Formats: sequence, C-alpha cells, structure tokens
Amino acid sequence: MKTYFVTGATGAIGSALIPILLQDARSSVRILLRAKSAEDLPSRLEDLFSFWQIEPADVTTRSRVEALRGDVSLPKFALDDAAYQSLCRECTHIVHSAGNVRMNLPIEQARHSSVDSAQNIIDFAQHCPRLEKIEFVSTVGVGGRTNGTVPEDWILTPRGFHNTYEQAKAEAEDTIRGALERGLPLTVHRPSMVVGDTRSGRIIHFQIFYHLCEFLCGRRTLGLAPGFGVARLDIVPADYVAKAIAWSSTTTATTGRIIHSCSGPEMALLLEPLRENVRRAFRSAGRRLPPVINLPTGVFRALLNGVSVFMPAETRRAIKTLPVFLDYLATEQTFANSRTQALLSAAGLGLPAPSTYLDKVLNYYLENSRR
Repeated sequence: MKTYFVTGATGAIGSALIPILLQDARSSVRILLRAKSAEDLPSRLEDLFSFWQIEPADVTTRSRVEALRGDVSLPKFALDDAAYQSLCRECTHIVHSAGNVRMNLPIEQARHSSVDSAQNIIDFAQHCPRLEKIEFVSTVGVGGRTNGTVPEDWILTPRGFHNTYEQAKAEAEDTIRGALERGLPLTVHRPSMVVGDTRSGRIIHFQIFYHLCEFLCGRRTLGLAPGFGVARLDIVPADYVAKAIAWSSTTTATTGRIIHSCSGPEMALLLEPLRENVRRAFRSAGRRLPPVINLPTGVFRALLNGVSVFMPAETRRAIKTLPVFLDYLATEQTFANSRTQALLSAAGLGLPAPSTYLDKVLNYYLENSRR
C-alpha cells in the first residue's frame, strides 16, 4: 500500500492530482488543510469531494482520503506530536504543491510561504522510514529575469526577479537542492501558468491566467491596451501537470531531475492572437466589450493610473496588479521543455497544444464567473 501526503490539495494542481492518485486502489491520501477550526475541517473536505465528483455513496474511495488540519509553513505542520508521528510512519510519497501565488507579498511573507514550507517538508521526509519519493512543485518563474530560454536544470547564476513570488520560489529550490545532495529522492516540477482541465476546462479556483484574461478583453481598462510586441504567455493545463507528478511519483527515473511542465518555445501563445481569442470568447458569452485602444506601454500605464480613480473599487484593486503582469511580459523569455517532453511522451503523457483546450478553458470561466 502507498500513502501519499499531499499539500496544496485546494490549489489548481493538488486538486487535479488527488483523483488521479485515487485511481490506484492501493493508494491512500493524507491532505493538509488550513481549516479555521476542527469543526470546519469536514466541510472543507466535503467541498473537495464535491469538486472531485466523488459522491457520498462512494464510501470506499472516500475512506482512502484523510484530511489533517495544519499549515505546511509551520514546524511539524502545526500537528500535534501523535498526529505528526503517525503521518511519518505511514507516508511513502510526498507531493508538496502548496504555495501562496500572490506575486507582490513582502519578501519575508513570501519566504515564509515558500522557503519555510520547503524546509518543513525536508524535515518531515527525513523522519519517514517508508519514504520512496518526493515531488516538489516549483515554478518556471524561478528563471526570474533570465532573457532567452530558461533551462531544464538547476539555475545557479545570479539573476533578478520580477516579483517576490519568483524570488522566494527560487530560494526554496536552493533549499531543496541541498536535500537532494544529501540523498533525498526528490523531483522538482516547474509548471508555467496553470489553467483548467484539457477536457472540460474545469479548475478549482480562477487565478492568474483568468485575471489576465479580464485585462486582455479590455473590460477592466476601458479598452486601453499596451503594445504586446512579440510577448508570449506560456500556459499549461492542470491535468497534464497532475499526470506528470503522479507518474513521476512511481519511478526513480525522475529522481534529481527538473520537470518543465509548460508549453515551451514552440507552443507558448503570442499575446496579440490570444487577446483576439479571449475577446471572441467573451463576446460569444454575451459580455459587452469596449473597442481596443492600443497605446505605447508608458502612455498606457500613466493613463490607466489617471482614469482608475473613476472606476469601481474592485476594478481599482485589480488594476494595481497589472504592473506585475506588464513587468513579467516585458522579458523576452521562453522555457525549455524538450527533455521533459521526451521523458513524458515515452510514458504516454504527450503535451497538449493550447489550441486543443483554450476554448474549453475560456468557456468554463465564462460560464462559472460573475458577469
């Protein structure tokens, strides 16, 4: 029997991963949830069962999932000694996918979320006598301001970062690399911007990509738009990342490797055509859109700051995040994935082209978000 300990079960990747793990009847899953209280824990787990479409009648599957109330960023995950020791004895596989994806946190808060969590996972792993494998979810963003192609390797060269999220994730990788050198059997997964399922577009939360789509369609900027030039956006569906992690957990062939789950240089999306796809989908869903007014980036920033004072409070808050996206997109950067594709394709996990799932992702968002 295999016992997976999974952090980040309520995130885009973790929520896509757990149903895949449960397909193996020999696997059970322990998930760490930041419930407000012990009484709140069952309802949070029930919300996940609902998202996974695991009905109450499926008692056998449900019995293989146990929720623990804790916090991966705290020592021993804030579990009591008995619960922590029991988890150590049972655990055979660790998947650490938890993380705060806010890009503009103060650096110490970002480090607490990423670096402290990574160290706590390592400390835990060293006390698991049955441990077989660790899957650590990072991000291609650890490449920071690297121009050109970010390699499928540990990045040891000094570099700047677009935001504190990237910086803290890079520092967490430094921590993980040290553990690998000391013999822990781990694999690092670097996904790009995660979107919904390839078949249905489903995703548990609408995060960065979906906020960016609201800007691309023009609704939040009164139609004002910066020039995108040759900027590209690398997206990847949650189920592809989850399948890669699930497969990696079953083999030693990935130990010590960096897995780039991303569209890569060949399939990353040019922003100008993406904007047209997004606007077409929004119009088809009955969303009213202003005409696009293209401006030089500097003029766009200045003008948007000026007109934002007349916008609703929610829109003003959203606009404050736009400089983060503009800064990210200003870097001419792609992410290598040829070695990952070769490895995963041999395992039957071919990389889907964005053209095969983008419309499904957009339609799911438009059907399940506020107008």
